[in-house]
Amino acid sequence: MTATTRLTGLLIAASAAIVTLAAGQTPLLALQRGGAPAAPENAPPPEPTPRLADGHPDLSGVWWTGGDVGGRGYGGGRGRGGRGAGPAPPTFTGLYTPEAAAAAKKLADKDDPTLKCIPTAFGTLNVSMFDVGAVGQIISTPKFVVMLTETFHGFRLIPTDGRPHRAEVPPSYRGDSVGKWEGDVFVVETKNFTDNTWISAEGRVSPHSDQLRLVERYRRPDKNTLEIEATVYDPKVLTAPWTVPKQTLVLAPFEQILPLNCSEL
Repeated sequence: MTATTRLTGLLIAASAAIVTLAAGQTPLLALQRGGAPAAPENAPPPEPTPRLADGHPDLSGVWWTGGDVGGRGYGGGRGRGGRGAGPAPPTFTGLYTPEAAAAAKKLADKDDPTLKCIPTAFGTLNVSMFDVGAVGQIISTPKFVVMLTETFHGFRLIPTDGRPHRAEVPPSYRGDSVGKWEGDVFVVETKNFTDNTWISAEGRVSPHSDQLRLVERYRRPDKNTLEIEATVYDPKVLTAPWTVPKQTLVLAPFEQILPLNCSEL
C-alpha cells in the first residue's frame, strides 16, 4: 500500500467514525461490524431517484461502498460490489496474452506508477471514480456530468449529449470521456489513454496499452444507491474484454470529498 492510499484510508476511516458517533455508535463497534449497521426489518421503502430538469436521473452525490477501510464493503470485488458463490470472475491480468503476462512479470511493487503520484487508468477497487481511494463525488449539470476523485485531485468532465471524442486532445493518464443517456442509464466511453499507468495500484502489477478503452454504465435505482457496470477493452494485451464485477455504491452521509495531496516517494 502506498503512502497516498494509506492517507486515503485514514481520511475515510475518520469520516466513518464521525458518522457512527452521530448515530450513537462507537467507532470501534462500527469497525468490528465492518461498516454501517443493517437496516431495520420494518425500514421504509427507498426514496425515489432524484431527477434533473430534463427528466434524467440526477447522479449527484458523494458515493462510497458504505463500509470502513478494511471492513465489509471495502475492497475490489468484495462487500456491496462483491460476488456471490461460485468461481471468481476473471481479472484484468487474468486475461493477458502470453506476451503481456511475460512483460508484467518483470515489474514489481517498486514500479507502481502511483508511487510517483501518477493515477491509475481505472481504479484499484474496480470503480474508476475512486482511482486509488474509496470515495468519489458526482456533480450533474445540464451539459456535463462531473466526476471528482479524492486522490490526485482527479476529475472527469463528461459531456452528456452523445458528442464524439475530441480528436485534438492528446493521450492522458485517465483518457477522454464522452457520455450519453440510454433511458435511465448513463453510458460513458473513455479512450485515448497513455500507456504508462496501471489499471490498479498498491503493487497490483497491471500495465495496459494505449489501446485501452472503458465502457461504463451508471444507474441510480433510488436516492441512496448507485450501480456501476463496466467493460474494459485492450486488444493489444488482452485475449478478451474484461467484464468488471458490478459495483453497488451508497450515498455517503457527507456532502463533499476531502482534499488529499500526493507526495512522491
